[in-house]
Amino acid sequence: MDYRQLPVDQLNSNIPNGRGMIKWAPFATMPEQFENVQQLMDDQTKIERPELSDDRLSEMEFTFQKALNEQRAVRIFYYYDGSRFSVDLEVIKIDQWSLMLIGQKCGQEDLIFVPFIDILDIILIDKY
Repeated sequence: MDYRQLPVDQLNSNIPNGRGMIKWAPFATMPEQFENVQQLMDDQTKIERPELSDDRLSEMEFTFQKALNEQRAVRIFYYYDGSRFSVDLEVIKIDQWSLMLIGQKCGQEDLIFVPFIDILDIILIDKY
């Protein structure tokens, strides 16, 4: 059971403070174990890649084409390594062969390559 999903009134509020960070000092002397525990804590916050419906995919494709034809900037929400990120960019090319969206960050010269499978949502925005 994940304690983060419990309502606040069911949590025990009488938890003693203890020794604070002192109690973790011997634990931190074993760096391999400390890294493994940190990795386990990071893995708990990760999300699974959502699967999009065919209707949603066709809506996103229409938005991509509109942004490409009108040379408008877009905000893309994408999945990477268990987290959700967003980036504002101008669509340069939709590469059907490699299944990638190629774009340029708004106001910068950096190119971004986003795989289609990782794209969660797209919104048309005004250029900066």
